[in-house]
Amino acid sequence: MTQRRLKVGVTRKLPQAVEARLSALFDVTLNDADSPVSPEGLIALARENDVLAPTLGDALSADFFNECGDRLKLIANFGAGVDHIDIAAANAHGVTVTNTPSVLAEDAADMAMALILAAPRRLVEGVKALEAGDFKGWSPTWMLGRRVRGKKLGVIGLGRVGEAVARRARAFGLSIHYHNRRPINPHIEDELGATFWPSLDEMLPRMDIVSVNCPATAQTRHLLSRKRLALMQPHAYVVNISRGEIIDEEALADAIEAGKLAGAGLDVFENEPKPNQRLLAARNVVLLPHMASATIESRIEMGERVIINIKMFADGHKPPDRIILGLD
Repeated sequence: MTQRRLKVGVTRKLPQAVEARLSALFDVTLNDADSPVSPEGLIALARENDVLAPTLGDALSADFFNECGDRLKLIANFGAGVDHIDIAAANAHGVTVTNTPSVLAEDAADMAMALILAAPRRLVEGVKALEAGDFKGWSPTWMLGRRVRGKKLGVIGLGRVGEAVARRARAFGLSIHYHNRRPINPHIEDELGATFWPSLDEMLPRMDIVSVNCPATAQTRHLLSRKRLALMQPHAYVVNISRGEIIDEEALADAIEAGKLAGAGLDVFENEPKPNQRLLAARNVVLLPHMASATIESRIEMGERVIINIKMFADGHKPPDRIILGLD
């Protein structure tokens, strides 16, 4: 007797190579329209499949797991962040959750470094000025930005991505500082020349640029609050490629408009896909449409990790990228 092929529901369009591989291995339902699936559609997919492969735009709450029935056994998330999934509810319903860690770090760090350069050096302002015909020739005092070399970079969350950001920043001559729940490996700390700050409130006033690289959790929501943003120096910049809700965007807009912060570089927003209109209008803020990991190579590698997790599960083994509550 042949073994039944696992049924897999995919919520968004994935790279062609990934979809072809999934289809060869499993009985797959694809989303050719590449439009978000409604909450009702997600429940229907869950009831019809053994595995659901969602993305960060799919909210899988406790209500979802209460309604999805008994067939679903694995959530193979296409992405590293799982803040859109109620892990405790999934586990309570006997559903394993996996993600795609590691593969995003280098591409995400490239984008963070791009924003670290773009905001102080006013790159986007320069492009807009050129497009508007405002460039009248070189001037000693026009479009002056801030030097990056020699500045202090404070990394909030020195994990895989944060470490990759720090390596790039050090090559550009920034000194590395970081805030974690605990210090990193001493050998890596020495290699980076990094200074650990147990207190975020003590680190922020001393930094020229702050890079947000921590995951979104209940504890990190508005981690950069109005009170903490007020601790920063007026010449400082904030860069965020993690999750928008880690920064209080209204407080950030207030600080920038009041000249209490020099600017920001943001790849994520608190209410995606709608950016904060005040930040969008600010000349000294660089905004990108959540594209830090948007490389062909990254997306294919993410898909390969999804496939590995599903294949291991199908073969009766523990998937390598299981999310286990209580582990850092």
